[in-house]
Amino acid sequence: MNKLEALIIGAGIGGLSAAIALARKGFSVTAIERDPSWSVYGVGIIQQSNVVRAMEQLGVLDSFLDAACGFDAVEIFAPDGTKVARVPSPRLVEGKPANVGIGRRALQKVLGDSAKALGTDLRLGLTAERIDDDGEKVAVTFSDGSTGSYDVVIGADGVYSQTRSMILPDAEKPQFTGQAVWRYNFPRAEGLDALQVYNGPTGVGLVPMSADVMYMYVTTPEPDNPRYPTEGIAAAMRGKLANCSPQIRALGEQITDDEGVVYRPLEGMMVHGPWSKGRVGLLGDAVHATTPHLGQGAGMAIEDALVLAEELERHDDVEAALKAYRDRRYERCRYIVESSLAICLGQLGKAPPVDNHKATAEMFGVVSQPI
Repeated sequence: MNKLEALIIGAGIGGLSAAIALARKGFSVTAIERDPSWSVYGVGIIQQSNVVRAMEQLGVLDSFLDAACGFDAVEIFAPDGTKVARVPSPRLVEGKPANVGIGRRALQKVLGDSAKALGTDLRLGLTAERIDDDGEKVAVTFSDGSTGSYDVVIGADGVYSQTRSMILPDAEKPQFTGQAVWRYNFPRAEGLDALQVYNGPTGVGLVPMSADVMYMYVTTPEPDNPRYPTEGIAAAMRGKLANCSPQIRALGEQITDDEGVVYRPLEGMMVHGPWSKGRVGLLGDAVHATTPHLGQGAGMAIEDALVLAEELERHDDVEAALKAYRDRRYERCRYIVESSLAICLGQLGKAPPVDNHKATAEMFGVVSQPI
């Protein structure tokens, strides 16, 4: 099906990827975003080999790599700072790096610029207040009082998806894991040529983002799900590193800017039933929100976008296309959600500890397979 009118609700990584993929298939795309300033965290994100391949399929690989820092391995460290393994990452695009670190703002710009260049009508500061699917078209009423009529609507509006609540009110809801993640940018350490993962009850990772910048992520037990005020949050993050390896504690002394700390409680969710109803479907965190322990949350959303576009092009019926998309994506996304959560629960002492070396190698084997 070409030349259909598509509405994407949410202009984050998954929504923008869907806009690009659908536009390249000949769809007319409108994307709406709740945040009028279209803001995004200033820290980084890991994009692994399957995402590099997906960016090539989206047609944005060169601009993506220009904004990123490539690396070809993951190094695993014991809690005392001893390096125990270096896991090579498979290159899935010849001549290109296996993985990259990239700033979230830079990634949004790459995807947003491409989506707009392909004709996406991006509208900020809007939500979909009402969705009415009559089987032929989907009528949408927006928060500014305007309306639109579409052949297909895709909710890419995150773990607290309003679209999911509208079409699948009885679906699974996000659950707090008991853990949170902290992120902070640093000058890039000399010799850092891989993602470095430090095991332990406090999990730490160092990710190169550019020639000059890397970021640290830290996962910590937060059983009471506290909220930390901005004032003093840098000192709070430093304190979380007190039992880490000497090299991590030394690096932590550089955490001094409260405004530079990004803190987020970790929630997980997997929708095991349908991902769509009629002509309205869901992708990304709206149906499979994962903890970040395998670095695949954004990757799964980007892959969703590619598969969704393929199935909508392949089928003559939107409802059948949305079902086929879910059937292709379910097992891989379930594996990522459950495997990531297992690492999280192991760190919290709620389940057997997971060997990150084996888990990382296994994950690369799974995501290297065609989507």
